[in-house]
Amino acid sequence: MTDTADAPDTADTSARSGAWPPPPRVEPSARVVLHELSMRRDRDEWIVGRMATRTFVALPSAGARAVRLLGEGLSVARVRERLRADTGEEFDIADFVADLATLGFVARIDDRPLPDPAPPRASLPWLRPARVRFALHPALPAAVAVLLASAVVTLLLRPGLLPGYRDLLWSPHGSVVLLSGAAAGWALLLAHELAHLVTARAAGVPGRMRLGTRLQFLVMQTDISGIELAPRRHRLTAYLAGIALNLSVASALVLVLAATGTASTVHRLSAAALLLALMPLPFQLMVFTRTDVYFVLQDLTGCRDLYGDGLAYARYRYRRTLRALRPGARTPAGEDDPSARLPRHERRAVRVYGAVLVVGTAACLAFMAAVTLPLDIALLARAVRGLAPGNDPAGYADAAAVLLTLGGVNVLWLVTKWRDHRSRRRAGAGARPRT
Repeated sequence: MTDTADAPDTADTSARSGAWPPPPRVEPSARVVLHELSMRRDRDEWIVGRMATRTFVALPSAGARAVRLLGEGLSVARVRERLRADTGEEFDIADFVADLATLGFVARIDDRPLPDPAPPRASLPWLRPARVRFALHPALPAAVAVLLASAVVTLLLRPGLLPGYRDLLWSPHGSVVLLSGAAAGWALLLAHELAHLVTARAAGVPGRMRLGTRLQFLVMQTDISGIELAPRRHRLTAYLAGIALNLSVASALVLVLAATGTASTVHRLSAAALLLALMPLPFQLMVFTRTDVYFVLQDLTGCRDLYGDGLAYARYRYRRTLRALRPGARTPAGEDDPSARLPRHERRAVRVYGAVLVVGTAACLAFMAAVTLPLDIALLARAVRGLAPGNDPAGYADAAAVLLTLGGVNVLWLVTKWRDHRSRRRAGAGARPRT
């Protein structure tokens, strides 16, 4: 529970918390006024969304065509006629408009304005896209690559500069090491998430930073829902911005180590900071916790919801395995492989990810039960005993530092977990089916 990871959050926000208003009645003669929407083609579908509310949905070509025709001011009946003439198929445009209204895409039906919930609050609203446009400039990745290459060459020429775990113990006082390490770690984590936020804001996505949980990990994550509407280069840049920042900081610190003497305080602090900058990167490979690398994989494989579909497939395989172990057990009617309904390019990725999800989650929880949780309990118990009468001031300081950092992180994890649980329950109570 003590580890801290990070991830951008690009979850579909079409299901909001609270009770949904009933779908509006839509007459064939009605004309619809839509809010400002953005559209992007993605293989055989279109991603349509409203950036202000960070709500988006995948539609087939006919659905995207209907949105365009409605936006041109055509009546519901006229849109239906045009689609029938274009495709030879019948579409229920009235129900389609009701679904769009549920998503918050419709401003008015004839002269009836529809309720418009307040958009999610963005972090750092004063950070305008024009001010951070540099984050999407092609020269920035090139500069990061040059800095990284310089650090790699330096380490190849002077491998002794690469620090070890002992460099984290830069001070003889454990409390100083613990508190400074926690402060530096959280500062780097905040900078990592700011990199996601700034890059997404440059692409016109509001973005919001908040605490969250992934299994036993306390994470700081940035909601960049809406980045799906941006070009692929911008999407991948936003997903990888945090990793690029960690690598840039680490590369700069390698150059500082090369320029300073090993006995200097700057060198010792830089070595410790270098390790802190590199430590979060292995967590990015834990794609079963929806890290930055997970979103890159989801984008490159063209999956709509790699985690959700992979979880559904894993549950399906689990139920099948249980039935196979019980002679005579019957498969419930209507229970089919959920991945079979997906497009071919998604199916294989979802099935592979389902296996990774199961194995990775099991390994993480097993490690927590066998190592992390007993270690946390032992350290906290030792810290409590260290506050007993008769200890020296240095012992009191060390015990207080452990309780403040380790205990504080665990309490924060529990509070965040409970908050997210309540939010999911409220959202589930009022959620409507996706369009």
